[in-house]
Amino acid sequence: MKLICWSRFVKNLLPCFLLLTLLLCLNNAALSSPAVKDLPSWREGHARQSIIDFVKAVTSAGPDFVKPEDRIAVFDNDGTLWCEAPIYPQLQFAIDRAKQLVVDKPSLAELPPVAAAVKGDLAAITALGPKGTLELLAVTHSGMTTEQFSQIADDWIRKAQHPRFKRPYTDCVYQPMLELLSYLRQHGFKTYIVSGGGVELMRSFSQRTYGIAPEQVIGSSCKLRFEMVDGKPQILRLPEVQFVDDREGKPVGIQEFIGRRPIAAFGNSDGDLAMLQFTCCNDRSRGRSLGLIVHHTDAEREYAYDRVSMVGRLDKALDEAKKLGWTVVDMKGDWNRVFAFDHDQ
Repeated sequence: MKLICWSRFVKNLLPCFLLLTLLLCLNNAALSSPAVKDLPSWREGHARQSIIDFVKAVTSAGPDFVKPEDRIAVFDNDGTLWCEAPIYPQLQFAIDRAKQLVVDKPSLAELPPVAAAVKGDLAAITALGPKGTLELLAVTHSGMTTEQFSQIADDWIRKAQHPRFKRPYTDCVYQPMLELLSYLRQHGFKTYIVSGGGVELMRSFSQRTYGIAPEQVIGSSCKLRFEMVDGKPQILRLPEVQFVDDREGKPVGIQEFIGRRPIAAFGNSDGDLAMLQFTCCNDRSRGRSLGLIVHHTDAEREYAYDRVSMVGRLDKALDEAKKLGWTVVDMKGDWNRVFAFDHDQ
């Protein structure tokens, strides 16, 4: 009788013993496996390490510690956060808008930049120079309320596709830079976009794509006018340039809209040089700073260009980076993947 009872006891205990053994094995496996590393799409090397060392220095007790309210990081958009080649998305938006506008108002096609846009003649648009481009932007980005423009921009960004990758432009954002944005915010940084692109177009997708609120986006803008129409308030977009947030305009925009000098700046072209200089000045009393340039070197997964390019020309800023010790990211060598849809390499 005692033998039978013992047999039943062992039989009932066996499942519990097996479950306990399994839990112990899983726990040991978890303890022995490596933790998920920071910046997983960045290869081990100088670029990744310079970011980690900087963040550790300014967030840890010591001579380089920076209070959270002063941890400001500014990012260019085109070519730094998303793909800008072979044509700036903002310009493609203007071209698509021009094609729509001439359907309702054919006389617009008499304007040289609009005529070139309707034909899709990029060479002709480029030949018109900055003045022609500004005229095209003025025609296609004005004559409506800010709410109407925001809806137009949102519709376009959701439907338009990159000509090479055949995906929405918001899929063509750089996975390593998304990780960097998140990594900085996890360590108390406030992240801003400071770009030459149109501010309203960027605001239409910045929150859902980058986790950057619209009020933390600084960009080029047109003049606005407030008016009451049928008892309702509205802001009208005018065909005049208010502010160009590029080159020397970037530090001005930072001062005007943020009011604090950044301690970290990220760009990819000569258009970002002034912003990098403003952030990484040689005044040691300001403490430690980080300047980083994304160098497009990967023609297979994205594009390769620098000193001679129609988009994102990187010439003087590349020389300054080497001279002043800024971090230069070799896209081909430093990133495991460029886009989220890439496989790790």
